Amino acid sequence: MKLKNKLTLILTATIVMIASPLSVLAELPDPDGKPADMSKPVKVFIIMGQSNTLEMGKVKGDKEGSLEHAVKKENLYPFMVDDAGNWTKRMDVRNVHTQGSGGAGGRGGVRRNDWLTVSAGKIGIEIGIGHHLGNALDEPVLILKSSIGNRSLGWDLLPPGSPRHEVETTERKTGKKITLVTPAFKDEVRYPSWTKGEVPEPPKHNWHAGLQYIGDVARAKAVLKDLGKHYPGGKGYEVAGFLWWQGDKDRYNAAHSAMYGKNLVQLFKALRKEFNVPKAKMVVATLGQTNKEKATGNEKMIIDGMFAFGAAHKGEVAIVYTNPISMGSSSNAHYGGNAKTYMNVGLGMGEAMVKLLK
Repeated sequence: MKLKNKLTLILTATIVMIASPLSVLAELPDPDGKPADMSKPVKVFIIMGQSNTLEMGKVKGDKEGSLEHAVKKENLYPFMVDDAGNWTKRMDVRNVHTQGSGGAGGRGGVRRNDWLTVSAGKIGIEIGIGHHLGNALDEPVLILKSSIGNRSLGWDLLPPGSPRHEVETTERKTGKKITLVTPAFKDEVRYPSWTKGEVPEPPKHNWHAGLQYIGDVARAKAVLKDLGKHYPGGKGYEVAGFLWWQGDKDRYNAAHSAMYGKNLVQLFKALRKEFNVPKAKMVVATLGQTNKEKATGNEKMIIDGMFAFGAAHKGEVAIVYTNPISMGSSSNAHYGGNAKTYMNVGLGMGEAMVKLLK
């Protein structure tokens, strides 16, 4: 069996989405190079999370794992190159990435603002997402990423409305049962969790629970406030969906892992309110190394929380199970920089969002 066909079968058969199975991901048409219908408002899709969402997939190289090898040697993702072998460019999808550490006043800003194409040494999930949405929608599409690495949902990205939680767990060293407390939104404490009965220490570096959430949302809003600069000719916009690929940092904290599903529910609610879009959809991708059937401990709690979130919001949320389409390594190692992981996950998330919109 040819590798292209084999990968297609894997993608079709094993990505799990709460809605329905994915169709053949490799059969996307080539971009036609035409702009979108600019009489319509821009459809905005916001990517958030941690370093999983950043551009970590290698582009150049003759070895297995690079995008060039996947396209030219393995004949995958044919819509990515034109007849001359150059990377295609979508003139109907804008690719913007804004990034900063901490709150709205943190260092950083817009790092990428161009039409969707391969223009740097690395790629991320926005490529596959953008191709699916650009192909499916007549409206102009803006893929807006607002994220930075090494952030947890249970602490840095904790959304408004999140209360403190108490979680029963076991100390790994002693085997003793303990109760951990997780922070509430804007709790000014030094550590992301503490033992019940202790008085949490005050913050050391002016950090508080949810500070990164506040900053990421503010930076996304700043891009949208200056829409013409980030989507030339754009006449108004609508935030249509959110895409979330995160969980690596939470898996090192038992309390955060246990509360992951509940925190996702609150995140979805908060984002809809932030952007005044009560019907916006959300796609969540699981961590690539986590096998749903074999997972234990913290990783099991996170993936189970993700699927519980999806099951509770059918028609509004889709969960993309990425383990079968990840090419090895793990989230904390950025999947070894394998471009196929980032392409496959992006395509899966884009397909899932298209289905939700329909």
